Amino acid sequence: MDPRVIAFTESISFDVRLGLFDIEGSLAHVKTLVKAKLLTAQEGNKLIKGLQKVGTLIQKGKFPTNTSMEDIHTAVEKALIKLVGPLGGKLHTGRSRNDQIATDARLYLRSAILKTVTTGTRFLEVLCRISLKEKNTVMPGYTHLQRAMPIVLGHHLAAYAFMIARDMDRFLTVWDRANALPLGSGALAGTNHDFDRFYTAKNLGLKSAIANSLDAVSDRDVFVEYLSAAAIIQMHLSRFSEDLILWASTEFGFIEMDDAFATGSSLMPQKKNPDVAELVRGKTGRVYGNLIGLLTVLKGLPLAYNRDLQEDKHFLFDSVDTVNGSLEVLTGFLSTLTFNRSRMAEFADKDLTLLATDLADVLVKAGVPFRESHEVIGGVVQYCLKNGKRLQDLTDNELRGFSDKFPKNTAANLSVQSSVSQKKTFGGTSPDNVVGQIALLKSKIVQYKKLIKKL
Repeated sequence: MDPRVIAFTESISFDVRLGLFDIEGSLAHVKTLVKAKLLTAQEGNKLIKGLQKVGTLIQKGKFPTNTSMEDIHTAVEKALIKLVGPLGGKLHTGRSRNDQIATDARLYLRSAILKTVTTGTRFLEVLCRISLKEKNTVMPGYTHLQRAMPIVLGHHLAAYAFMIARDMDRFLTVWDRANALPLGSGALAGTNHDFDRFYTAKNLGLKSAIANSLDAVSDRDVFVEYLSAAAIIQMHLSRFSEDLILWASTEFGFIEMDDAFATGSSLMPQKKNPDVAELVRGKTGRVYGNLIGLLTVLKGLPLAYNRDLQEDKHFLFDSVDTVNGSLEVLTGFLSTLTFNRSRMAEFADKDLTLLATDLADVLVKAGVPFRESHEVIGGVVQYCLKNGKRLQDLTDNELRGFSDKFPKNTAANLSVQSSVSQKKTFGGTSPDNVVGQIALLKSKIVQYKKLIKKL
């Protein structure tokens, strides 16, 4: 083969990452060959010991790889033959690299999802711990990046916690769907040997075998699903990062970053930059690109296997690394943050019109239709802005100049604390509600931890 073709088509430089999973699949295949009487028990034991030695080399980083080996499957087989002799050539009986790589990748994906859920659960725990701690910390809530209504910080953080919990659920669904065995499908049509594919699946801890051999060697849906879940969680982490970046600015001043998770400027000595959050936000584009990249590779492929499918691992490996890395670094970033509660309270309390909706509801409770109340409060807001007054500082006479429906001491009873405490409907921002939300999230965390142990 032309050296340029060898360099262009090799995959060992990146699929070496699948080495231990290739060993795992091969060990199960040996047992299937013995069961099918294509290997004696003695031959099977010799192959198993040889594969275990190759696995040890991979674990210790001593596994030899070069582009002449083409891919991880060839590299493992050559290493095995070097250890056990010609017997190693029997390992590939009834097996194609087509069903082999599909199996290796699924085994890898299960392991990757386990790590993602483990890392995501730790991040979720930190979010919940801080949310509960900050259940009484009042701050402005925003829409359109404009101050809208008072909320508590715990409620804001819990919103992200619920997003991450949904992400964990998505990954676990993908893990469940990955538990189907391609091995035994051969190149595309199955094999002429009496393989018990369900026996192979059981030995690998998989729940079933893929029912159609063409589908088994060409299907990459489960990887698309992982990349989709990865894109969604990375989007959530990016949104969270954007809030943190804003909050770290001098204009907001809501948080102080720990020096261990901030960077400086090569020119400006005073700078303390939220580079961790900015890079999480920036890397999100790559994770999106990986999803679109694999979908684009798959969109025109006829059945069954095509070499285009070799590209799937670039997308998969990069997203696994990016998502897990983002979760790990944000966990540290968040757990070391200092929240400037007084600054948040000041933003909420000194805002002239943040309690406008609460004031409108006072009129609604007095029997005024909401649309009429909305218009009345619009006039009150204009009055406050013109005169530099907060809504809660207005007198009864000033308010009754806009509507005689205002009860006595209306403004005196307005406060950001009373505003949040009244949001008692399920899902609202009251401190009691935040406690309830964290209880729900903690039950999810318990569920994830139990599943992690089982997986």
